[in-house]
Amino acid sequence: MSLRTLALTLAVGLGFSVSLGTGALALTAQSPVSVNRCDPEPGSVARGPIGPYSGYYPGYYPGYYPNVPFLWNDVYGRSYRQAPLSPSLAIDYVNVSHRAMRQIEFGLVKHSEIVAEVRDVGTFSPRVEIKHLFGLSRNVFPLQTSLARCVVLRVEYADGSKWRNPHLPKADSGLYHY
Repeated sequence: MSLRTLALTLAVGLGFSVSLGTGALALTAQSPVSVNRCDPEPGSVARGPIGPYSGYYPGYYPGYYPNVPFLWNDVYGRSYRQAPLSPSLAIDYVNVSHRAMRQIEFGLVKHSEIVAEVRDVGTFSPRVEIKHLFGLSRNVFPLQTSLARCVVLRVEYADGSKWRNPHLPKADSGLYHY
């Protein structure tokens, strides 16, 4: 096996897309999570076996310490708090890597800026579809005529290794106003 073939095999196995172009090897990090649905909803929605989100269940929601909201340091290095379930964000996603994940952070993008973040915590096995609802701040709405989309910001694997989106969208100035 040539050194070039070995490098290509290793790069693809680690989750990189490979482009040979003019003979030079170019690597681009692919997201280890495929988002199949991203649906922000401004009002309260029925959850569980009825309503428009049949099959969806609440995703991770951090509990509150006595009188203090639980904050985490987001991918931008700032403290962020996930809101309760109304309004909500429905996300369908699949772990497309070959390793189990234990934490995934998503960003809701509007006009090329992150307007909200959500975090899911659990065990996310490869090739299994997950359907979760997350809370959003009321400040996210209205979304105007923008087509909102969800991007993966950061992943932590079960083995403790991490992946960070190399092409982070700009954080909206109102992102940290609760």
